[in-house]
Amino acid sequence: MTNFAEHTIGVVIPYYNAAKHIENVVRKLPEYITKIIIVDDCGKEPIPDSLVQQSETSDRIVIVRNEKNSGVGGATKNGFKKAIELKLDYVIKVDADDQMDSKYIPDLLQPLIEKKAEYAKGNRFKDFKALRQMPFVRKVGNLGLSFLVKAASGYWNNFDPTNGFFAVKVELLEKLDFKNIHRDYYFESSLIAELYFHDARIKDVPMPANYGDEKSSMKVWKIPFIFIPKLTKTFWKRIFKSYFIYDFNIASIYLLFGLPMFLFGVVFGIYNWIHYYNIGEFTPTGTIMLITVSLILGFQLLLQAIQYDILKAPKSVS
Repeated sequence: MTNFAEHTIGVVIPYYNAAKHIENVVRKLPEYITKIIIVDDCGKEPIPDSLVQQSETSDRIVIVRNEKNSGVGGATKNGFKKAIELKLDYVIKVDADDQMDSKYIPDLLQPLIEKKAEYAKGNRFKDFKALRQMPFVRKVGNLGLSFLVKAASGYWNNFDPTNGFFAVKVELLEKLDFKNIHRDYYFESSLIAELYFHDARIKDVPMPANYGDEKSSMKVWKIPFIFIPKLTKTFWKRIFKSYFIYDFNIASIYLLFGLPMFLFGVVFGIYNWIHYYNIGEFTPTGTIMLITVSLILGFQLLLQAIQYDILKAPKSVS
């Protein structure tokens, strides 16, 4: 049985307008938590006086006050910096809205302490009961978004990447470039994308989602417009760095030949289809063969590159 008290463990809570929940969140945290770092992100609701008084009389609660609103990602990053300053071993990020069950904290810490992973996060899609509990719109959005984040980040073996309930080694945080980690709702996805370049292993921890009366300020219709452009940028940045800057391997060859060949087949095919349709003639057999071979061969090479990328993904120890 792991004795968590042997380690210095912190909890980072980004706080923004959650006065009626934050005290309950703090109260339910395990006794072995060394530091509770509450980051005040300049909301309309101040941190309750009881917690402020505790921070003044006990060094267990640490309040970090942002100079201006920084978003959930910005507040969490400031909490991470405080954890690094306090020289903690591990840190868990917990939201202030009481939608994360603290009884799963040991499950998040265990793989880190046993050195099976450097980052552990919740996964609401591991069991059917948890999946049924999730609101339908959020369920569909998370499924689609999870697949896109898999491709963009390179962590093909992990699911529910937008889950904000996670634990991470502070030693790993010290290596990260926080400038590459976003301040807004893209925070979790950009964090995972940054972990990829440090070969960090991620462990999924099954847990149900708890949806209380706290309403998200994120509008569902905004999600594609916010995430897709950023995920596209993250994807190409990762591919370029992984296969043409930091390394050059067989997947680099597949991409170097497969992508131009496939794009040539698509563009040349569309151009000729329009051209010969307008002049009322059949497309020459040789042209059709050139287009077909370019599309098939280019697509096959891209599939091989994808397969290599999936096998290359960092994997935690079971």
